[in-house]
Amino acid sequence: MEGEGGVPLETLKEESQSRHSLPASFEANSLQKSNWGFLLTGLVGGTLVAVYAVATPFITPALRKVCLPFVPATTKQIENVVKMLRRRRGSLVDIGSGDGRIVIAAAKEGFTAVGYELNPWLVWYSRYRAWREGVHGSAKFYISDLWKVTLSQYSNVVVFGVPQMMLQLEKKLELELEDDARVIACRFPFPHWTPDHVTGEGIDTVWAYDASTFRGRETRP
Repeated sequence: MEGEGGVPLETLKEESQSRHSLPASFEANSLQKSNWGFLLTGLVGGTLVAVYAVATPFITPALRKVCLPFVPATTKQIENVVKMLRRRRGSLVDIGSGDGRIVIAAAKEGFTAVGYELNPWLVWYSRYRAWREGVHGSAKFYISDLWKVTLSQYSNVVVFGVPQMMLQLEKKLELELEDDARVIACRFPFPHWTPDHVTGEGIDTVWAYDASTFRGRETRP
């Protein structure tokens, strides 16, 4: 049997089926490409989120006006800090506590010690170390910016600072600490205070300042 133009009807049917089958094949390929696109987008997005989550705690402090980098305390520095704490009582705070070495050492000496640190990874690691050392009951760590923490409740303050922050920190401590408090500075002294005690040499030098003394000797231009 022939259709229009003398073309066999069977041929017309085959051409018609072929024309209908092409879009279906095209749609399948498009769907497959779309699925791969979603998968690739998800993988890239997930990777970026993971990198952001890991890197942000390390990058953010560096973007602040005053950067307090993490440099682990040496064994000798810890020994010198503990020496400055002899015959001292009350609570202790380490502002910028890093991996928790000072706080843990103070807790072992009988102090109720607290560490404030901006980097959450270091805070979690410090908590683990305190638990491992058996002093997690008296050594606590918190994720916090030292400039936003009120220090009036602490009798002993330890700081591993940098020169750019010491003047500003000096003013903060003068305003907030009680007269019986002691400030222990490591690596860098305060610019205007006269230390009551000094021990160690080089990078292991530690300066101790009693609040009652530096308030009485305050001489600023």
